Amino acid sequence: MNKKLFRKKPLDLILKDAESGFSDAEKGTTGLKRDLTVKDLTAMGIAAVIGAGIFSTIGEAAYNGGPGVSILFVITAITCGFSALCYAEFASRIPVSGSAYTYSYASFGELIAWIIGWDLIMEYAIGNIAVAISWSGYFANFLKGFGIHLPAYLTTDYVSAYRGFQEAGQAIASRTSFSSLDMSAQMGYNAWLHAPSIGPVKLIADLPALAIVFIITYLVFVGIRETKKATNVMVALKILIVIGVIVLGFFFVQPENWNPFLPNGFSGVMKGVSAVFFAYIGFDAISTTAEECRNPQRDLPRGMIYSLVICTVLYILVSFVLTGMTSYKNLAVKDPLAFVFEKPLPEISYIISIGAVIATASVLLVFQMGQPRIWMSMSRDGLLPPAFSRIHKKYKTPYIATIVTGLFVAIPALFMNMTEVTDLTSIGTMFAFVLVCGGVLLLPKDDSRDGKKIFKLPYINGKYIVPVLFIVGVIIFHHPIVKLMYYTGSWDTFKEKLPFYPFMLLAIVLTILTYLKNLSLIPVLGLLSCFYLMTELGYTNWLRFLIWLVIGLVIYFSYSYKHSRMGKWEKESQSMKKITTEGQ
Repeated sequence: MNKKLFRKKPLDLILKDAESGFSDAEKGTTGLKRDLTVKDLTAMGIAAVIGAGIFSTIGEAAYNGGPGVSILFVITAITCGFSALCYAEFASRIPVSGSAYTYSYASFGELIAWIIGWDLIMEYAIGNIAVAISWSGYFANFLKGFGIHLPAYLTTDYVSAYRGFQEAGQAIASRTSFSSLDMSAQMGYNAWLHAPSIGPVKLIADLPALAIVFIITYLVFVGIRETKKATNVMVALKILIVIGVIVLGFFFVQPENWNPFLPNGFSGVMKGVSAVFFAYIGFDAISTTAEECRNPQRDLPRGMIYSLVICTVLYILVSFVLTGMTSYKNLAVKDPLAFVFEKPLPEISYIISIGAVIATASVLLVFQMGQPRIWMSMSRDGLLPPAFSRIHKKYKTPYIATIVTGLFVAIPALFMNMTEVTDLTSIGTMFAFVLVCGGVLLLPKDDSRDGKKIFKLPYINGKYIVPVLFIVGVIIFHHPIVKLMYYTGSWDTFKEKLPFYPFMLLAIVLTILTYLKNLSLIPVLGLLSCFYLMTELGYTNWLRFLIWLVIGLVIYFSYSYKHSRMGKWEKESQSMKKITTEGQ
């Protein structure tokens, strides 16, 4: 059974599916031309990274970390750089466009492919929920420009409204000024206070988020795809808005808002890790274009690094502008870029909202197109029911998968909290990056594919570097490490330490293996850095993520394993061999 769990999908079968248009790539894979240059790849990376993160989650990150959140953007960019290079080599080994699901099925086998595919389902769905919530905030601000004010209870999720009401109640009881509460608490309180109710149940839901998901799902259902020209226009619009915010915002910066730089210490900065990492999750789109690059050996790493550097600089400048224009305490809102301009330049606030409505809708469209393809690909492999791979006769789209994934995003978007969805998206994405970095360490050495050069990570022997970094890390952080060994008697405090134990174990094991096996430095650093960022997401997010994985394993062993296309193919092959043997 162990061998069957890790049965690999043959490359010729992957190519056949791709030629038929049934891969999990976001665009067709037939007849790909090597036309992409460094300039194209850099633009693509900027388009992918400048999305809902800079228009929304950057506010939550700044609220937790203050002006010092800029440090976290640098840390996350370096981590993504390691992962991007690993992803590029991983993708170039399999000559089709697709996701980590396709690559892992060919390289590591079915069980790992299922885990990554199941993880991607969560990543796509939860990420799209966050984008829909972000879109809702900017859409509400956009309507204000026309004098239309949507009630707070129709643009706020239930969890945020309830928490805001609780915080306001505590402030009133302690005779604290209501205006001292952060903006999200104030809006939540107003939503709860004015919401209609049926008995004890308050009718609170984010209706614009529901509406945009339904619209996008319909577009994906009928098969409307973005053209290259439309994508370029969207990139230009996003960049113009971001640069405009930076330039205009600096005229309204009050330097005293930058003091203190780390109001909640370094731990406060790290609380924003999910919000910041969410901003970068689109960068891996570049690494899936290895087949279309004129010179992937040279252009892929350059395109990824250039786009990451440009986007990181933009993110840092925006974070300084936001925290300089207003106190970091006011930035826990869904539309931070528009929010900071509401008082000084309300007209600019509306313009930003218009651009953000279009930009975030385009992001939602791209990722909502990708999600059904994951379902469809897993369905064609027999790992999900066959209904998810049915193609509409007229529109030629996986219509059932599209409808189900639309509902999978739309319904939770009504009620879920932005912080919770970004945390889940980030932990899922980091886990995928951990597997990709780890997978590169397991790839066989190969400098060519049918005589053609492929992108390959520069080999840097980590034999001595990794142990030195480990020792230095232990010396610098010995106080927090020692504290991990003590149980204070409070489970609520101790449980937050639990994610650090597997990280420490992994760090020790990888350090030893790197010394003994001369492992490559970049994937080792990528694996460790991504896993460390996962530990910063806390016990609750780990628990939710593990529950999701357990549900996935239950589905795999109860359904997918039995209905696997590869399993049936193996049985047929064995039967044919048996018949041939008996005939002889």
